[in-house]
Amino acid sequence: MSPSSDYVAKHRFARISVRKLRPILDLVRGKYADDAMDTLKYLPHRGARMIEQVLKSAMANAEDRGIRNVGDLVVVDARGDGGPMFKRLMPRARGMAYMIRRRSAHIEIGLADLAAVPVTSDND
Repeated sequence: MSPSSDYVAKHRFARISVRKLRPILDLVRGKYADDAMDTLKYLPHRGARMIEQVLKSAMANAEDRGIRNVGDLVVVDARGDGGPMFKRLMPRARGMAYMIRRRSAHIEIGLADLAAVPVTSDND
């Protein structure tokens, strides 16, 4: 069971498919915030830039709420969910039409201070 995220940032209606974001989100989940920023900085993907901005926002939210060293926070929740789609029609042969779905995503990053979370054992 993962601890609840104390500091959250969201980017809703991001103009990128969730399929392109999820492998990058899997890379940063469970890492320290500083390590996650270093990882994202050197990835060539457009989605990495979006996730990097959301992570910076979550770190700024933590700093605003009084955390001194935001690099020691852990990315406990890195989630990408599907958003609404723009639907367009593309004309095809013999009078048919194909649907073009321009997908969007909701990106959510949650940080938590694992040092402040009490550790419970399952043997109780």
